[in-house]
Amino acid sequence: MPESEAQVAISDEQAALLVQKGDKDKFGLLMDRYKARLFRYGRKFLANEDNIDDVVQDVFIKAYQNIRSFDVSQKFSPWIYRIAHNTYINAIKKISRGPIYTFDFDTIAFDTIVSHPVYEDPLIKETEEVEIKKMVEKGLGTLSPNYREIVILYYTEELSYKEIADILRIPIGTVGIRLKRAKEALKKIFLKK
Repeated sequence: MPESEAQVAISDEQAALLVQKGDKDKFGLLMDRYKARLFRYGRKFLANEDNIDDVVQDVFIKAYQNIRSFDVSQKFSPWIYRIAHNTYINAIKKISRGPIYTFDFDTIAFDTIVSHPVYEDPLIKETEEVEIKKMVEKGLGTLSPNYREIVILYYTEELSYKEIADILRIPIGTVGIRLKRAKEALKKIFLKK
């Protein structure tokens, strides 16, 4: 359902402020804007879980319960992604006491990683994109969870270094270092082919 012009004119931060002031309906606007994104992000954590809808709903419940702690002078997206990140990690811990494997790379959309076509011929371009996606999937599967998460947040979710740092609660420099190391590791994997 498309947002009305009045709703589009309201930023996420303005909507959150209105919710803080008691306009509960504006939280529905935030849910509409973030549901698909949080579901996609959650599928990467909980790929084998049937209750992903319930976990995403938990994210929204926690966000609503804690909306007063949101600083409206900051961006809303890193704040809700941080809640999502913590909720997904907690869901994984409930499922398994073994090692935590946070991503199923079969569910990752690599559109942003492969967004710059090299070829003009659509058939060659499509074949090339399929090959690149296969290599990226295989390569990501070999990265440590810290590096995989950075790659996914940066390339798939298209978040900035600052937003990723806020979500993971690490310094911005660490984001850059992990992303650089992840790219180097992926490059080594690709060169072996």
